[in-house]
Amino acid sequence: MSINEDTLEQAIISELQEKGYEYLYGPDIDRDYHEVILEDCFRASMLNINPGITQEIISETYKEIKNLGLLRLEDLNASFHKYIVEGVSVPYQKDKENRTFTVKLIDFDNPSSNDFKVINQYTIIEYKNKRPDILIFINGIPMILFELKNMGNDNTTVEQAYMQVKNYQLDIPTLFNYNAFNVISDGIDTRIGTITSDYTRYMAWKSEDGEKPAENMTDFFTVALNGMFSKERLLDIIRNFIVFQDIQGKTVKILAGYHQYFAVRKAVESTRKALKEKSRKVGVIWHTQGSGKSLSMVFYSGIVVSDPEFRNPTIVVLTDRNDLDNQLFGTFSASSKLLLRQTPRQAESRDNLKELLKVKAGGIVFTTIQKFEESDDIINDRSNIIFMADEAHRSQYGMEAKLDRETGEWKYGMAKHMRDALPNATFIGFTGTPIDMKDKSTIEVFGKYIDIYDMTQAVDDGATVPIYYENRTPKLKLNEDILKKIDREYAVLAGESTEIEIEKSKTDLSSIEAIVGSKDRLNMLADDIIAHYEDRQYVLTGKAMIVCMTRRIAINLYKTLLAKRPEWDKKVKVVLTSSNQDPEDWHDIIGNKAYRDGLMIEFKDNNSEFKIAIVVDMWLTGFDVPSMATMYIDKPMKGHTLMQAIARVNRVYKDKEGGLIVDYIGMVAELKAALKQYTRRDQDKVPDLGIAYSIAMAKLEVMRDMFYGFDYIAFFGESDVKRLKIIADGVEFALGFEEDESKEYIKEATALSQAETLCRSLMDEHDKKEIEFFKCVKAGLCKVGGKGKITSNEINARIMKMVEQAIEQDGVVNIFEQSGQKNPEISLLSDEYMAQVRKMKHKNIAAEMLRSLLEDNIRVFARTGVVKAQLFSEKMQDVLKRYNNRMITSAEVIEELLNLSKEMTEAYAAGDEKGLSPEELAFYDALVADPEVLKNMEDSKLVEMAHELTTLIQKSRTVDWDKKQSARAYMRTQIKHLLRKYKYPPDQAKNAIDTVIKQAELMSVNMVV
Repeated sequence: MSINEDTLEQAIISELQEKGYEYLYGPDIDRDYHEVILEDCFRASMLNINPGITQEIISETYKEIKNLGLLRLEDLNASFHKYIVEGVSVPYQKDKENRTFTVKLIDFDNPSSNDFKVINQYTIIEYKNKRPDILIFINGIPMILFELKNMGNDNTTVEQAYMQVKNYQLDIPTLFNYNAFNVISDGIDTRIGTITSDYTRYMAWKSEDGEKPAENMTDFFTVALNGMFSKERLLDIIRNFIVFQDIQGKTVKILAGYHQYFAVRKAVESTRKALKEKSRKVGVIWHTQGSGKSLSMVFYSGIVVSDPEFRNPTIVVLTDRNDLDNQLFGTFSASSKLLLRQTPRQAESRDNLKELLKVKAGGIVFTTIQKFEESDDIINDRSNIIFMADEAHRSQYGMEAKLDRETGEWKYGMAKHMRDALPNATFIGFTGTPIDMKDKSTIEVFGKYIDIYDMTQAVDDGATVPIYYENRTPKLKLNEDILKKIDREYAVLAGESTEIEIEKSKTDLSSIEAIVGSKDRLNMLADDIIAHYEDRQYVLTGKAMIVCMTRRIAINLYKTLLAKRPEWDKKVKVVLTSSNQDPEDWHDIIGNKAYRDGLMIEFKDNNSEFKIAIVVDMWLTGFDVPSMATMYIDKPMKGHTLMQAIARVNRVYKDKEGGLIVDYIGMVAELKAALKQYTRRDQDKVPDLGIAYSIAMAKLEVMRDMFYGFDYIAFFGESDVKRLKIIADGVEFALGFEEDESKEYIKEATALSQAETLCRSLMDEHDKKEIEFFKCVKAGLCKVGGKGKITSNEINARIMKMVEQAIEQDGVVNIFEQSGQKNPEISLLSDEYMAQVRKMKHKNIAAEMLRSLLEDNIRVFARTGVVKAQLFSEKMQDVLKRYNNRMITSAEVIEELLNLSKEMTEAYAAGDEKGLSPEELAFYDALVADPEVLKNMEDSKLVEMAHELTTLIQKSRTVDWDKKQSARAYMRTQIKHLLRKYKYPPDQAKNAIDTVIKQAELMSVNMVV
């Protein structure tokens, strides 16, 4: 039985029929193909779910939703969604009085009262004639589109389905006026997105009931159907989990992810329970930084304020800083029209907060934590206040008193102040970092975990990108002579000051700040950041952040950077708050609040010249620039503060492969300690950059393998003209690939490019330039071969960027030539890397990584050793077959793969012991492939034969014997003569000749004449 799109269509239809949907076949419906709404069904449904409605009101409603009166598709869609949520107000007259009838388009309170239809092959004619695979109609309105691809066809992908949906939006846009969301699927890879989602924001729905996805789970097709498409669930998602936001002047439609949906539903149920039991503790939702926590808070608030059971509560939203208050307030305000049904307010003071809470019900009020310590009086004692804290685990939330040793005063944490100020409120916490198990006060105030969405799951789901780690801690040394002079100077000063002052001075000047901020170190730091950044400035939009220990260090580093790069005056800025004690020359650098607000807008603009922000505390939490891929850290941090900071680079953005943390302060111990709180499986989620480097080198070896026989040495020369010509020649060479090879090249070149962005600082100049060559060839291949959408301008830009970099260099240095070595033929795994892989906690990931690297090595090895390559390939297949069948553990697979890698290394070096070149060793292996041969012949004779065979092939190469049948026959005769000459065993001769011919053909193709 063949598997195709129709198979998938029928499976979806069958599943939906079981859920109570009526099925219709599109071509069987008698209708006007220019209309997308099923008018008869719409009219019947309106009559059914709107008691007292008349046909005239239904007609007016139909006209209203057909003529939404806006230009942009996303605005039309938002306008219709408003009608879905609030109903359509239709004026009419009754008893000569003007009245208004609010028409429900969907009855959310009684899901079974609505009409659900699933229709396939539903033709629509607008700008073009199109026929989507499947549409779901609710009350005659087309609200969900399925676009499907054949899982049995290697050449079709869900990304192609996504592109098809985007083209539908251009060709039959009216259909999407009413669209809630879209589903793209090949039966395995199944993703959901809205009309404004780019491909990276089409996400899998990975849970049917809120339980975490099983590891290695792939069947998200069935999970999505069961998790989203029961009638009650689907209407809940449409009503409560879609939001429209204005982002940089564009209307963006956002659909909750599965983790947000289930977390919010759990929180609502927990709130219901807390109110009933009067426990005042709802619990804590921990959703890792960057996974949409702020929107989860919005969705939760929307349900709580609209559900009559909660008695129209007032929601107090707490943040711990003004900048966070403004950012979260902005998120709520942008979402307020439909979900929240009101405009949030910000409390300007404690008194203003009291005033805003005087109402008996309703309202969403934002406040900062500081307002609760200004006094100890009660702000409001109502019981219908829900207190929602952002980042609900700060140390200042403590309940117990602590002694202020300077004043002798007992001071309580914010938790007690909050509870005293709102004695009858119910508390819920949201956090992006986990609660420290020692932090009893957080649990005491908010309760236990409601839902956890950790770093691992977020990366697995594509909700965030992985974070990579690179240690570049500057090495420092001290001048002993100067230290002795300082000691002598202190001895002199002791006679002029008190012992206390002397010791205080020693403490101050020996602090880590004094060392970190020393002039020599800042010079070293600036040089390294400049070199590192200039290598990475072309990654995405070039946005980066430098985190300094103190304001003084930040200012001094800024000055040092500009002294070394004056042209960076618009590229790098300092983001600090001002102080009355600041030196005069800091004033213009720091600016005022309006200036900082302008910097925030500028830094979030991907096209602005402002690329590098130097910060101390600001922008380390709640500040999102998705394209930012690099953070340089020169400030000691730990715990959730550290995790929140590094999460600035984990946002999803277009082709962003990962975020890079560059550590200049030596915080690896703090990082490991912080990760221990992120559930056990997260503890190896910030890999050392060496792993990315190993993968990049493996991919580079694949590129070399595919270009074996093509000489691109001129690319590394001084001539720009020759460099451009060799790129053109490389494109021409690549155009000669078979179709499968061409696809493989583009895929591997893309993977190489992504890995390179993470570890450029570890590469030598030759490797960087070689990678640039393969990237240029890929760009040309995509353009000339018509396989991509890269423009000639983009190709020229990439080439010119590389040419400019080459010109700036003082010649090209080949580290292998300098050391008198040949460039290595194959990539072999280092002992250090093997040891590192053994230590990896994710054994299956390590096994897969090694498998990929070793397969690449085997492919390269096959160029010179057909016998060895077959042997290793067979071993690989056997190991991985047992792994896939779970006959051995992942750890055992790694050990076997490492042993296999060691065998490859030993086999490659075996020729040295016998005095054989790699080519000669390959023929030796061919001759001794049958073990009986070694019993009947001396090894020295076989070595001589290998020498002579190699010479024979080299001499015969020019006759092109591997292409001509007559020449091949001649070569077979020559080999037979050689075997007879050395009295090679006749019983083994036939197999030996066949094997030697195969090896000779392989060697002939790859031999440089």
